[in-house]
This record gives sequence, structure tokens and C-alpha cells, in this order.
Amino acid sequence: MNSSDFCTVEGLDSYYGNRQVLYDVRFRIPRNRITVIMGASGCGKTTLLRHLIGLKPCRPGQVLVEGKDLGAFNSRELMLYRRRTGVLFQSGALFNSLSVAENIAVPLRVHTKLADETIRIICSIKLHMVGLAEFRDYMPSQLSGGMRKRAGLARALAMDPEILFVDEPSSGLDPITAAGLDRLILDLRETLGMTIVVVTHELESAFQIADQLIVLDYGRVLVAGTANEVRGSPDPRVVQFLGRQADSKPPDLGKYRASLLQ
Repeated sequence: MNSSDFCTVEGLDSYYGNRQVLYDVRFRIPRNRITVIMGASGCGKTTLLRHLIGLKPCRPGQVLVEGKDLGAFNSRELMLYRRRTGVLFQSGALFNSLSVAENIAVPLRVHTKLADETIRIICSIKLHMVGLAEFRDYMPSQLSGGMRKRAGLARALAMDPEILFVDEPSSGLDPITAAGLDRLILDLRETLGMTIVVVTHELESAFQIADQLIVLDYGRVLVAGTANEVRGSPDPRVVQFLGRQADSKPPDLGKYRASLLQ
């Protein structure tokens, strides 16, 4: 493992029951860079993200974090690893019964013994970082979709994580709001030197923020590299994905309807 890498994935296979969804996935996550994992819906992006976070177990030797085997972590080691990570979920995943500031305080109250005033100050700092300083007392239902994403990001940053995982940051957002979130992710890399992994199927966003791109298709890595390397890939599925070209053979809707009636 290269000392400049935060994580390496080596021959990762993944299953749900007997159904295999990832096949011999291999790539590296360089430290202090933005790695974007992209591909069509159902290609295995979210499953891969769950392995990287530690939410879905992997076999020993398949995922290494700073040279240590994530698949061999015991419960304490896994807990310590998760404390080093921050996660922005696709929906923001805020607690509806808590204010924005109270949402951000949750990981601090669970994982630290900081005084209430210290937690209040940290929450204010994180809200300022994402441009929501004036909305600390708002409830999630009072926020727009983009603001909920930003609040979720502030909570993901509460514990000053070494690596930030972001799931579909642009999903459901208008272009202007999505561009603002992209800019915020870039700012985190530039100002904090943070290692960031983003899962998305939004091409414009991916090429805007990525230092490295991983393209998945049907659970396999088609290409991994810089934006220019990915654009120059001769793989027909990569060309199809980047060109937003539909499959040449449309689905048989008649057969699908008949299957529903059986």
C-alpha cells in the first residue's frame, strides 16, 4: 500500500444472499483527494460505499485502511474507525424531531464528554462552514432540500473526520444548488486537506469535483483514473455512459407486464 493512500480495495466481492453484486473490485483512495465513484443506477455504487464505511462486512484482505485490514477489525476497532469517518447520506438523514443545531450535536454527545457550551460552539462553527449559521434553531421540515443536505454535511463534519463519504450529493437538487454543494465539497478538500469519497451518477458534478474517477458497471470497475483518462477510455460501456446513450435494445414491457400477472 502506498503511504499516500488512505485506503485500498483489493479484489472485493460482495453478495446479498446468493446474488453477487460486486466482482473483484480494485482501486485506491489517495489521501487528501476527492475520489468519485460513478455509474448507472444499480451498478453497485451504494454497496461499495457501505463496505468502505464498514456498514457491510467484507472478507479479510479486501479493504485496507492505512494498511490495516478492515475485514479483520473487531467491534472496538470498527467503532474507532467509524469515529474517524463522516457520512453525508443521500437524504441528509436528519432527525425530524431535533433542530438543526441539535442534529449536529448528536455525534458529539454520543462519542465525547464535551461540555454543553463547547458543543454549542462546535455546532456554530460547523454551521458557519456550510453557510447555515442563521438556521441553527430551524427544524428540518423548515429547510429546503439543499439546506437539508448542507445540515447533514455539517453533522458529518462534527467530529472532524479524516475521511468524508458523500452519497449522491446532487440528487434532487436544482442545478444552482447542486453547483453550490460541489463548491463546498471542493472547499473542504482545499482548506482542510480532507480525503473525500463521493458516490454519484451526475456526470457534470463528478467531473467538476473529482481528482480521481471510478466507473462501475454491473458490479465491476470499468476504468479508474483522472478525468482525462476516463474520458479517453475506449470501453464501450464507458463511452455509452459518458455520452448518455440509451441501451440499443429497449426493455420488453409486454414481458414485464405478463410477469406481474403471474
